[in-house]
This record gives sequence, C-alpha cells and structure tokens, in this order.
Amino acid sequence: MPALRPEIQYATLAQQSETAQLGMWVFLATEVLFFGGIMLAYEVYRTSYPAAFAAAMAESVIVIGAINTALLLTSSFTMALAVHWTAIGQPRRATGSLILTAGLGVAFLALKALEYYIDYQDHVVPRLGFEIHGVPRGPAELFWLFYFYATGLHAIHLTIGIVVLSVMIVHSWRQRFLPQSHNLLEVAGLYWSFIDIVWVFLFALIYPIGRVVS
Repeated sequence: MPALRPEIQYATLAQQSETAQLGMWVFLATEVLFFGGIMLAYEVYRTSYPAAFAAAMAESVIVIGAINTALLLTSSFTMALAVHWTAIGQPRRATGSLILTAGLGVAFLALKALEYYIDYQDHVVPRLGFEIHGVPRGPAELFWLFYFYATGLHAIHLTIGIVVLSVMIVHSWRQRFLPQSHNLLEVAGLYWSFIDIVWVFLFALIYPIGRVVS
C-alpha cells in the first residue's frame, strides 16, 4: 500500500485534496460561462423565432434524448457509489462502479451517434440537404446549427470524461486509492457530475422546451 504522504508542495493530505477540488471548481466555473453563453444565445434566438424553432425541434428524436438523460443520471449515481466504496475501503466495488459509469457514458455516445444518423436521414443537418416546410428555412437551420454545436461539444467533454474514468479504473483496480486519500477520484467525480448537469439543461432546452412556441 502506498504511504499516506502528501505531495511535497502540500503540508497535509487534506490541503492537497482541498487544493485539487478548488482547482476543478475554478475550471468548471469557466465551463459554466462557456456553456451558459451558448444556452443564452439559443434562448435569444428561440424567443425571436419561436415558430421556426418549434417546427425544427419537432423533427428531433426526443425518445433517444430521454433515454440518454436517464443513462447520464444513472451514471451520476454509479460515480457517487464509486467514491463511496473507495471512502469505506471497498476498491473492488469501486472499480465495478467506475466500469459501469464509463459503460453508461459509452452507451450515451452510441445512442447520440445513432441520433445523428437519424437526423442525417431526415435531412435536418445544415448544409447537407437541409429541408423544412411551413416555416422560414434560415431560423430553422439556425436551430439545428445550435443543436449540433452544443451536443457535439458536450459529446467531446463526455469522451474526455470516459478517458479520465478509464485511468481511474486502472488506479482503483490496482488499489492506488485509499480511504484517506482519493482526491483524484473525487475530482473526476466532480467533472463527471458537471457533464451530466450540462446535458440535463441541454435536454430541457432542446427537446421539450424547444417544441414550445413562445
């Protein structure tokens, strides 16, 4: 088992953990500004072109969006379980929870890829044979630009999260995390929870709210 010693720049393990978490919170604050700006722009345009946005969003595959939301919410629970099992000295259970969390993330990406393919088949991808009837083409296409931009960026963040979880799985399997010292896992959990929260907001804006004519 590794010695319970902090890195040389820290006085205690508690200080090391608090510093790591503070760093992640600062990073997440910048991400909130990033995604928040995208969502604000979306709301401005949705309010300006309510009928076109509602008509465009009616073409979205809300069933896949709902399933993906359930997958990510479940993954938040399994991620929390991984941290819990580690904190009480159950590394094997923690590893299993991490594997399940990463698997749910992969399932999300697979369904999102399927949804993108369906969107392509339905001719709603901007600049690739985009078609819509009954509303102005420009505002409707603007909605789909937002959709692919926002969900694509989220998918990139989720992919990064899966890579991070893969590293955490290896560390957990080799029992490198201790009940008294597992700040890397806690920081990874914060990042994963943030990804899930962002998706909940994107789902609400894109699927159910997007269908409403203001």
